Amino acid sequence: MTTVVPTQESQDPESQGGLREGALHMFDTIIMAFAGSAPAYSLAATTPLLIGAAGLYGPAALLWCAIPMLGIAIAFSYLGKLDVHAGASYSWVARALHPALGFISGWSLVVSATIFMVAGSLPAGQYTLSLFSHTAADNTWACIGVGAFVFLVMAALVLRGVTITARAQWIMTGIEVAILVVFGIAALIHGGDAASFQWSWLWGWGHFGGMSGFAGAALIAAFYFWGWDVTANLSEETHESEKNSGLGGLIGVVGVFLLFEIFTIAVNMMFTAHQVQHSDNLLGDLGNMVAGNWAGKTLVFAVVLSTIATLETTLIQVTRTLFAMGRDRTIPSIFGVAHRRWLTPWFAVVVVTVVSLVLFVASTKLGGVSTIMGDAITAIGLQICIYYALAGIAVVVAYRKVVFTSVKSAILVGLWPALGAVFMIFLLIQSCFGPNRLSGAEMGIGFGAVALGLIPMAYYWLSGSPWFRNPGPRLDAVAETVTEVGL
Repeated sequence: MTTVVPTQESQDPESQGGLREGALHMFDTIIMAFAGSAPAYSLAATTPLLIGAAGLYGPAALLWCAIPMLGIAIAFSYLGKLDVHAGASYSWVARALHPALGFISGWSLVVSATIFMVAGSLPAGQYTLSLFSHTAADNTWACIGVGAFVFLVMAALVLRGVTITARAQWIMTGIEVAILVVFGIAALIHGGDAASFQWSWLWGWGHFGGMSGFAGAALIAAFYFWGWDVTANLSEETHESEKNSGLGGLIGVVGVFLLFEIFTIAVNMMFTAHQVQHSDNLLGDLGNMVAGNWAGKTLVFAVVLSTIATLETTLIQVTRTLFAMGRDRTIPSIFGVAHRRWLTPWFAVVVVTVVSLVLFVASTKLGGVSTIMGDAITAIGLQICIYYALAGIAVVVAYRKVVFTSVKSAILVGLWPALGAVFMIFLLIQSCFGPNRLSGAEMGIGFGAVALGLIPMAYYWLSGSPWFRNPGPRLDAVAETVTEVGL
């Protein structure tokens, strides 16, 4: 039997495309995972949608989504031990399942990240302006201007290199998480008059109005967590990536889950559903109730930091994925070129920045901030399910020969990732065919953006791109690999 070992190409920094090898360490990856999930931003932007779908049982939706999501994080961790690759699921799925599925996995991340950057830039401007003037925050063009400026500054940091990006994330995400911990605990202690805490909020399975109702709430909950997997796309730039990238993602999922639960419970206690649905600044209103106007401003400041931080990590994810695809010549090869000095995928950064800004300005013609974000979150939720499900299946296939060698391996590379994959597929089916299925427009945005990827895939496949015939040695863990990957 043979073991899965890195090829000479994967060990050579130059063959990695010139990315800065070993620039990040374990705590950097943890910070990146927190920043990617954007706890403050997710709470501010998504809580009204979650409560609209699940009522008081939003905490339960988050819990039941966190369990399979952790299975997907475990899948990413163990796949990353076998294949250190900037494309992450793009490469893993191709080498474990099929190149076409790998391409679709990578493309799903590309379009979900692009949609988010388009939709997230407007709130970045709105929340920033709200710190100074509510009138300015209601001015769409002012929000566009500030949002575009923030996006350009963030893109410049990503272009300059992963080291400076990590330092910026330490500052922004460190302050954000500290604010959330302090005010989250204060909010629970303060309580409110809207409702008394009930343990059923945490695991009330029977309160979603059937499986379709649960699927709708869980699809929104999945958006809360999305982004932790940026650690996988940074694997080529991470020291001891086989360990640190996966561990950072796992800690990030658990950490943001705790923050989400604290604030969702606090919102249940302090606001009625009507108040939540009609609040333009939910975290700011929560801070006002806990400790006055200064607290509200502080939480809004946390949302601003969170929005900028998650736009940055999202740009990292999409550009590293495009970089890997360009390097493999499954899209134009110029995407796979790194800057000689900064060691970043400069062309991918420039193209994604320009496209996102153009779409950002155009999207403001489609409706208000809440309308744009609601449609975007639904579409992104569908795309997340696609590439997370494929990764969950890929790890089971890659480790199929060792999955029954111990109880630990059966759980970690078998049962739990498989549960995560089945959960994601369930959400897709219920969203498309359940009684409360999504509208045609929502599914059109979600699946239509993914379907666009069939065009470059068909072109480069028919043009003879060697990657579609041989994306690399098959991911096939065998008995000798068990000790190497910690099973």
